[in-house]
Amino acid sequence: MRRNLHLLIIDPQNDFCDLPADYLAADPANGGKPAPALPVPGAHGDMLRVADLINRGGAGISEISITLDSHHRLDIAHPGFWMSAAGSAVTPFTQISAADVRAGSYLPRMPTALPRVLRYLDQLEAAGRYQLMVWPVHCEIGAWGHNVHADVRRAYNRWEEDTLRSVNKISKGSNPWTEHYSAVQAEVPDPDDVLTQSNQALLDSLATADRIYITGEAGSHCVKATTEHIADHFGPQHMAKLVLVTDCMSPVSGFERQYREFLVDMVARGAQIANAADVLTDLSANADR
Repeated sequence: MRRNLHLLIIDPQNDFCDLPADYLAADPANGGKPAPALPVPGAHGDMLRVADLINRGGAGISEISITLDSHHRLDIAHPGFWMSAAGSAVTPFTQISAADVRAGSYLPRMPTALPRVLRYLDQLEAAGRYQLMVWPVHCEIGAWGHNVHADVRRAYNRWEEDTLRSVNKISKGSNPWTEHYSAVQAEVPDPDDVLTQSNQALLDSLATADRIYITGEAGSHCVKATTEHIADHFGPQHMAKLVLVTDCMSPVSGFERQYREFLVDMVARGAQIANAADVLTDLSANADR
């Protein structure tokens, strides 16, 4: 019997990929070439392997879901939101705690936002998953960096035409008041914004699968957060459905330890580890059923 094999590709976007020069087209507005805002070492190779899985194993894939990090320029995790005590800019990769804000070391550039920011930071830190990180502006809605890696997009377009099915695209991150690593829900859901709350449609779709192959970027952040939320929803009885394809994901530089710990934790909870060659074997067998 044919199995329901679901390929989940997390944030396969230009801004996260260490793209070679020939993938960077000239910008007609200024003649320069765009540069990925937050390139993850190894991500380009990861995406080539994901594209190859779709191209060679597509007949065995039942469903493809792609998550898209989708931010406004003004965002609580972008530099333009913040200033230092002296009024200077806050550089990317600065971590900001509630204590820092209460001490005046970092402040929102909009003074009226201070109470909301403090409530957010208090809730974020109480959850114990992350401390706020100021990232470079990335995956800005409508910008080149928001686009899907060209090879992955070409591969899934061919799969759509061959199967007459559409890839499920899940947008996350458009609420500027909360970080949104996970495709399941924001780190601190906004009660007034359903897009930050639990994505039940995605969870229901994944629940019907016999196996979910998890790929994408970055293994230390959005892959990690999404997988953890899926695992929490599924419970131990369905953890074996989750397959982390480790040569199709990579961690952000400096967060390798968090990535390794995530893999160890998921295996301990019952998830499986595989590489692209293993997955291709599964997909090819499924195509013949």
